[in-house]
Amino acid sequence: MVVEADGNYVKPFPVDDIDIYSGETYSVLLTTDQDPKKNYWISIGVRGRKPNTPQGLTILNYKTISASNFPISPPPITPQWDDYNRSKTFTYKILALKGTEKPPQHYDRRLLLLNTQNLVNGYTKWAINNVSLVLPSTPYLGSMKFNVNGSFDTKIPPNTFSEDYNIYNPPLNPNSNIGSGVYVLELNQVIDVILQNANVMKGKNSEIHPWHLHGHDFWVLGYGEGKFEQGDERNFNLKNPPLRNTAVIFPYGWTALRFKTDNPGVWFFHCHIAPHLYMGMGVIFAEAVLNVKRIPREALACGLLKKVLINKKHN
Repeated sequence: MVVEADGNYVKPFPVDDIDIYSGETYSVLLTTDQDPKKNYWISIGVRGRKPNTPQGLTILNYKTISASNFPISPPPITPQWDDYNRSKTFTYKILALKGTEKPPQHYDRRLLLLNTQNLVNGYTKWAINNVSLVLPSTPYLGSMKFNVNGSFDTKIPPNTFSEDYNIYNPPLNPNSNIGSGVYVLELNQVIDVILQNANVMKGKNSEIHPWHLHGHDFWVLGYGEGKFEQGDERNFNLKNPPLRNTAVIFPYGWTALRFKTDNPGVWFFHCHIAPHLYMGMGVIFAEAVLNVKRIPREALACGLLKKVLINKKHN
């Protein structure tokens, strides 16, 4: 019985298996109502990527017998790695428990973020609105707090992407730009983020990605197939959307998120598959940075900040 996701209670629902993507956490209740004179297999398989290894196994052990006794029944077979309909069925069941804070009815700002695979100087990268993120050597928080020039791009990343982009085909121009720009958000605003998935650079394929936001929970307002359209807002769940900090974007689909800028700082929003993060699949949100006080000196000891501020006092 699934009862919690990413630190927030959800409306309990029963399952035979559970999808857990990188960055996600769940709490489940398991009723031990089987024969206590037997042990039982638990199987763990790969989701969303074709596995090159067999499924993992562990044992559910009743204390009445030794944990070294293998179960007599065969292990359960994990779902097919690309059975996305099964994944969607599970994901769509995740709804907020009654009494959970509801999202604001309207947003102040919306970002449409197109997720694509691209080339940068001949190397395969990932990009958001055709910008592949490269993190600077100087921490954003100190750079913005103390106006350190030249530490990151001052050019603001695009808020959206071309309306005529075909998500079902490889990009016509596979080349992308690199950048370290920041989305600057005002304090106490409501921000919508629409994550849009697309075809990879070669062939016909679109991958699943778990996106994780630092410093906030967000409401998952909904998922959709194909390209997001303005009319899709009619199907947003404003009644009982789950509060999460990680949400998946399915192949050739979109995911709609809403959060409040109530935590001053500089926050990473990125795919939680580590190679994808380092290949550029992420953006930076800066939120009321001047409201941040008492930054630890350890956070100011890198890059340009080391030269400018290491011997200065700061608030």
